[in-house]
Amino acid sequence: MKTDHIDTRGFTTILILALLWGINYSAIKITNTGFSPIYTSFLRSVIASALGVAYCLVIRQQLYHRGTLLVHGIVVGVLFGLEFACLYLGMLFTGSARAVILIYLSPFVVAAGAHLFLGERLSVLKWMGLVLAFAGLVSVFYGKPSNYNRLMFVGDILEIIAAFLWGATTLYIKKYLAEEMQPINTFLYQLVFSIPILFLCAYFIEPVWLKDPGAMAISSLIFQSVVIAFVSYLIWFKLIHDYPVAKLSVFTFLTPVFGVAFGVLFHGEELTIGLAAGLLMVSAGIYVTNYKR
Repeated sequence: MKTDHIDTRGFTTILILALLWGINYSAIKITNTGFSPIYTSFLRSVIASALGVAYCLVIRQQLYHRGTLLVHGIVVGVLFGLEFACLYLGMLFTGSARAVILIYLSPFVVAAGAHLFLGERLSVLKWMGLVLAFAGLVSVFYGKPSNYNRLMFVGDILEIIAAFLWGATTLYIKKYLAEEMQPINTFLYQLVFSIPILFLCAYFIEPVWLKDPGAMAISSLIFQSVVIAFVSYLIWFKLIHDYPVAKLSVFTFLTPVFGVAFGVLFHGEELTIGLAAGLLMVSAGIYVTNYKR
């Protein structure tokens, strides 16, 4: 049932989703021990796509469109595939706590892009959110852990590229697809058309796909594919249908908080002052950028 406010059910649901999305970054680190990163992302898209197609068949939802919409769907899939290639490959080198903060620069890419290309003017408050985000980025880079090296820097840069690609995907969907099709179709376009992109990236970049795929790595892959890529996003689409999206988006600032906490807890990653300050500034920036009375 649609409502204009976030009730207890909605709050509890989005809190659980933010928790799952935060722990996902630690899960990626675990999967990278058994599979090559881009190949992992390829498998994730294959499994989640199969589940998504099956779901559409069960509810008798149209799978694909023709003409211009299909072209836009392919573009979205390419952007999505490149984003996850950078995200997963970057986490081979950098920590999950750093990655989750850097990747969540995406909401600010969307805010700035909407201002420039979609005519959604930024208020003074939202500009303050963008400034906070940039300050958080600077803080993360200056708050280097004691084991920081050149490869970790490469990983950080890949996460920032992934954030820009995520933002570009969101802007493209909003401009060309949001009013033309159901969210489940947009979701499927991203997954299905990312498959060949991720396969090609894995083929040309990663000489070895299987490292030591033990029980933990396989379980982590299933978690990312089924729970995160399929179930959590289906629930998110349902929330968007029932609740105001602007009010829901504010709660996404909890994801980097959970992501950093799990990185420190599960992987023993160093919580530097710069990382903690960056987390606070990025989270506050997400809140301010999405805030509405």
